[in-house]
Amino acid sequence: MIVRDFSEIMKNEPGRVVSDARWKSVRMLLADDGMGFSFHITLLEPGSEHTFEYKNHFENVYCIRGTGSITDLATGETHEIKPGVMYALNRHDRHTLRATEELVMACVFNPPVTGKEVHQADGSYALETS
Repeated sequence: MIVRDFSEIMKNEPGRVVSDARWKSVRMLLADDGMGFSFHITLLEPGSEHTFEYKNHFENVYCIRGTGSITDLATGETHEIKPGVMYALNRHDRHTLRATEELVMACVFNPPVTGKEVHQADGSYALETS
């Protein structure tokens, strides 16, 4: 059984806390946990805008707190993000996420991330092979 405390990770495990360009991701589960997916709590600063395209990963996101929007860049369709809203990037969808208020999101990645990834120029993560 794996049991982890968000607050303890924030204080004591800097390798599991990744931040960049007005967002922070707390990696609760990573590839080396052997679950077949990774689980993160991601915080996006109010007024921030982020364009991502996970070419090698599927991502599922659930909004816990805050408001904003997500735009599918292939279709131009924009959806409101608020507590209780979930979105799944089932086609490796290139998207722009905007935070009106601080967004607190629960995120699942498949395949799982290792924790060492950084966003490439196109907003994707490279696929880890080791």
